[in-house]
Amino acid sequence: MKKLIFIFLTTIFYISIINAKDLTPNYSLTTSGAVTDLIIKNEKLYASTDASSVDIFNFKTQNKIESIKVPKIHDFTGDIIESRIYSVDVSNDDILIVSQGEKGGRAIDIYKNKKLEKIIDDKDGLFIAKAKYLDENHIIYALLSNQIYLYDIKNKKILNETQISQSKFSSFCLTQDRSKIIVADESGNITMIDTKTFNILKTFKNQNLDNVFQVDTKNDLIITAGQDRRAAIYSFDEKRTYYKEASFLIYSAGLSPSSRLGAFACDEENNVTIFNTNTKENLYKLTQNKATLTNILFINENEVIVTSDDKKINYYKLN
Repeated sequence: MKKLIFIFLTTIFYISIINAKDLTPNYSLTTSGAVTDLIIKNEKLYASTDASSVDIFNFKTQNKIESIKVPKIHDFTGDIIESRIYSVDVSNDDILIVSQGEKGGRAIDIYKNKKLEKIIDDKDGLFIAKAKYLDENHIIYALLSNQIYLYDIKNKKILNETQISQSKFSSFCLTQDRSKIIVADESGNITMIDTKTFNILKTFKNQNLDNVFQVDTKNDLIITAGQDRRAAIYSFDEKRTYYKEASFLIYSAGLSPSSRLGAFACDEENNVTIFNTNTKENLYKLTQNKATLTNILFINENEVIVTSDDKKINYYKLN
């Protein structure tokens, strides 16, 4: 009986994959280097790269508007190399940049009025993994040691901090109202903390068994990208908790603004599965991504952007 049930469930899984419609990119944009992070604001697409640059595009006209350059650095042998930019964010017209610095340190800068303003110096020796605006005067940044900080830009001081766990930090995202931070780490657990108090509100467990590479949240729903080949779904009230399985490590995942659609890297060919988060049905497979995926970003319910360790940003229309 167990064998029959396994065969039945496996058959349903593969039928779902077969029924998913293959889509190729409607167009591609070319960046200065492999894309590490991505954000869209006011029809502008900001792509950080491993080539010392943040490339800014108008994704409607498909034109590159500007390339912000950070200084190149010396490696441990003294050679000059490109600085890898780890994350990018935007508030009004100010651009928040986390970049690789000298001697292993990492820096946070704000690009404002055509100039880079240093917020945290690489000489401090901090292994900063990611930073995002909480509002125009405050940023939240995370260290690889899984410490999260709230920083006052104007007064140049730390207002709050917390240690999530002893597990290595992977990623974080903010809820749409910026009231909560969702943190992922190598334990597989997902931690929700309050942005004002930094108190832990909830820990989501048991769907991922290993490191979670990425996390996204929309409309009280969370999706993860797991090393264990699982894209987990958690609703904030935990009434919906399940995972979608892939045939390869899931390096990236994302949710549409309504959270009705989810997306995750689904195989070794760097394809992306789009599925209905309510019914779990696979709807589309986004193809022709040339390298390991780094970002899956829904512009809206019908438009998706996918980036990888490649200079191409692929744009897809779902209908």
